[in-house]
Amino acid sequence: MSGSAESLPRRLARWLLGAFLTTAGVTPLGPFQVQFRGQVPSWFPVDADLVVLVSGVVEIVLGLALLLLASRRRVVGVVVALFFVAIFPGNLWQYLDGVSAFGLDDDRARLTRLFFQPLLVGWALWIAEVFTRTSRRERSRSAAG
Repeated sequence: MSGSAESLPRRLARWLLGAFLTTAGVTPLGPFQVQFRGQVPSWFPVDADLVVLVSGVVEIVLGLALLLLASRRRVVGVVVALFFVAIFPGNLWQYLDGVSAFGLDDDRARLTRLFFQPLLVGWALWIAEVFTRTSRRERSRSAAG
C-alpha cells in the first residue's frame, strides 16, 4: 500500500501528526527538560534525564519520518503507533501516582490525556492504512509485481 496514492485526508493527517511529533520532541530538549522528568516513572530502571532526551530525539525522528518518507508511510505509521503504545505506561503511572508535570497538574488533566493515547495510536495506524481493506484482485496484482 505504500506504493499506492495517498489520499488528501491521509496526507494532511500525516503532516499534522509529523509536525506534532517533531514539535513535541524538540520541547523536552530545551529548558523544559526538568518538567518532563516527572513523566518518567520512578520504577523505570533508566536515568530520567536520559529517557527524556532519548524520547525527545525519537519523537523528532518519527515526526520527520512522517513528514519526509511518504513512500514508507505504512512502516513509519506502525512504528509511530508502537511508540505511542510504549509510552502509555509512563502516562498511566503519572495519573495513578498523581505526578504533576508540564501542564498536567491535576487528576482530570492526567486522566484526559490517557483517553487521547488510543486516539493517537489509531491516528498513526490510519495513516499507515492498516485499516484499509484491499480486494483479492488488488492483492494478487501487487503480489504479481
